[in-house]
Amino acid sequence: MKIEIWSDVMCPFCYIGKNNFEQALEKLPFKDQVEVEWKSFQLDPTLDANKPQTTIQYFEEKKGVPESQAKQMLAQVAQMGKGAGINFDFEKALIVNTFTAHKLLHLAKKHNKSNEMEEALFIAHFIDGKNVGDPEVLVSLAENMGIDTEEARQAVTSDEMDYEINQDILEARNNGVTGVPFFVLNGKYAVSGAQPVEVFENALQQTYKETVSPFKDLSGDSGASCDADGCSI
Repeated sequence: MKIEIWSDVMCPFCYIGKNNFEQALEKLPFKDQVEVEWKSFQLDPTLDANKPQTTIQYFEEKKGVPESQAKQMLAQVAQMGKGAGINFDFEKALIVNTFTAHKLLHLAKKHNKSNEMEEALFIAHFIDGKNVGDPEVLVSLAENMGIDTEEARQAVTSDEMDYEINQDILEARNNGVTGVPFFVLNGKYAVSGAQPVEVFENALQQTYKETVSPFKDLSGDSGASCDADGCSI
């Protein structure tokens, strides 16, 4: 069963949604049959990767939200994060353009490490206060994951990953996705936002039952039928 997740590195609800989704998945007997694919989305493509802002500055200058209100909002998100096992540090988090970070995610996908890289990017941004728009920061994350240094540097400083990122963004737009996180379950159902663990668990169970689980035979004893070897009564 395939789960596609549209996400942006600087979205705290994407991190919360990831943790809640993973907690739900761990409870299910078919968890080893689930393939997760992370897809790129940009909440604010107008940001400059070379001019990082604090989260408060971003809310004030870009969104027009007063500092006191911004702090209150961030405190609420931080409380939500604790419920998902995340200790957000919004005072350290740097708001930058995340397109380059998505390049690293797509490189990690080629190494079957996209889930691990998504987690590493969230930690770098929300907890360690690193500039995830800085190629050297991203190369260091790749090295820590065993990805070749020069391969990583090439990926984050060239345009070789741009097409894949833009295709993800276009696919989201064509499907009417305007916010993240956004989960598509085996191409049949969608879950929007950082839902509680129970919501993810129920959605995954329903999707598995309807799209993967073998049909339940309600007929009792086998009746007359035919197969590749012939017919029987």
